[in-house]
Amino acid sequence: MKLSQYAKQQGISYRTALRWFRDGTIQGYQAPSGTIIVTESREPAQAVQKVAIYARVSSSEQREDLERQAERLSQYCTVRGYHVALVVKEVASGVNDSRPKLLSLLKDASITRVVVEHRDRLTRFGFQYIDALFSVQGRVIEVVNPAQNDTEELLADLTSIIYSFCARLYGQRRAKHKTEKVVQELQEQGDA
Repeated sequence: MKLSQYAKQQGISYRTALRWFRDGTIQGYQAPSGTIIVTESREPAQAVQKVAIYARVSSSEQREDLERQAERLSQYCTVRGYHVALVVKEVASGVNDSRPKLLSLLKDASITRVVVEHRDRLTRFGFQYIDALFSVQGRVIEVVNPAQNDTEELLADLTSIIYSFCARLYGQRRAKHKTEKVVQELQEQGDA
């Protein structure tokens, strides 16, 4: 069969079929006239994608929105023809860097595509770093709605940041005071 017929049969462009032929993905030969003849009738081997959906809300009061978010993403994946292997739902702040479900998802190298509704559903900060690492690994983060302006949730995350830094600061002060107290007690015991 001619390469052009093969491309139509597979639902791909002629240019894609030509690239596949040149890469060796499609078996065939080029006739003296220049026509490319495909000798295989089966579809070319394509990488199987393992798709995961990641849905997140900041607080347990938003649990209903979490379910709706996951449902919207499932519908999106169905329309795109993705076979969803995993749906991850998490209730946590976007600035929290110890979200066990997200970390597990990011470590799972068998997941080739992660679909999120908005960038900030994955993380408030450092999205570019995660995206770059995925790209190097041949994985993809697909953002359904690239832009979002959700002031209320952003303010909640800002409050979480301030709370987190305050807790660390007070924790360091407490540790310093505790160390000073232990040193003082040891000195007193040494003097006695």
